[in-house]
Amino acid sequence: MAEKQDYYAVLGVDRSASEDDIKKAFRKLAFQYHPDHNPEEGATDKFKEINEAYEVLSDANKRASYDRYGHNGGREFEGFDFGLGDIFEAFFGGTTTATRQAPEKGAPLNYGITLSLKEAAFGVEREVPITRIEYCSECQGTGAKPGTQPTRCPTCNGAGQVRRTQTSVFGRFTNITTCPQCRGEGRIITEPCAKCRGTGRERKQRNVQVKVPAGVSNGIQMRVRGEGNAGQRGGPAGDLFVNIEVAEDPVFKRDSDDIIYALSINFAQAALGTEVDVPALEGEIRLKIPAGTQSGSILRLKGKGIQHLDGHSRGDEMVTVDVVTPESLTKEQRQLFEKLGESLGTGKNKKSQK
Repeated sequence: MAEKQDYYAVLGVDRSASEDDIKKAFRKLAFQYHPDHNPEEGATDKFKEINEAYEVLSDANKRASYDRYGHNGGREFEGFDFGLGDIFEAFFGGTTTATRQAPEKGAPLNYGITLSLKEAAFGVEREVPITRIEYCSECQGTGAKPGTQPTRCPTCNGAGQVRRTQTSVFGRFTNITTCPQCRGEGRIITEPCAKCRGTGRERKQRNVQVKVPAGVSNGIQMRVRGEGNAGQRGGPAGDLFVNIEVAEDPVFKRDSDDIIYALSINFAQAALGTEVDVPALEGEIRLKIPAGTQSGSILRLKGKGIQHLDGHSRGDEMVTVDVVTPESLTKEQRQLFEKLGESLGTGKNKKSQK
């Protein structure tokens, strides 16, 4: 435990200081280190130390015992403890401060929608059904019966606060607390609205039009400002957060802003080259297959993918080529393949013939 500092040194006075000198020093230091004036770390402990020193040195008997025995010599100081709350209550009548309740923004809402790949690629407008808290349609949010108005709180005169000023050795201090009658509202409702029971709010079902931009991806969250729950005490409405989910597409796979399509062709098409129609986001596109295309080759359709969120360009459509080996052949096809195999120098596999 840290050793206590000399009480005279705490107050900054000589051991021969008069009662008035001690009081003046105490008032100056207590005001300087009072937590309401000094937010620095350690100010509260210093304030307690100052009060402890003054409690002893301002009492003639305690001061005489302290001068003779010091901190630990006199029984009068055993278990000496100052409650900071008691000191505040004695001098200030409490230190609770309050302000009138300010306007508060409404609570947000969350809603999820599922888009197709095409909707995500080009953007879409969706009507989102939500249930939210709005101002009461009967009393327009006042909480009072139609034809009446809330009245000014007689206790705080509409301020939402109750002030009490007290004078102590430190000077004049004002204690501010929330008004107990209106609970900080500054007004009271004598005749509440029957529809909302005086709350000024009710639940409503609404359809909100949401414009989803082109290029969104799975997991993106959109904010629609002002479409959440109504605020309180005149505060703005909260926001609606729309969580995007993009469903898997039966034709394409998505890779960032590119889309991937798997195209199957036969040996003849791969060897000789051909043109085929492949699906794209806007519809079918004619694609040229170069002669000698190998299985696993990727052909790029530039700018046929998904719109970038910045709106300046689009990704590509990547066509992956799969050269399919036939599982069964007609007699004529087999003969043609045998002739082709002989011309290519591969020979025929007699064990595979039936």
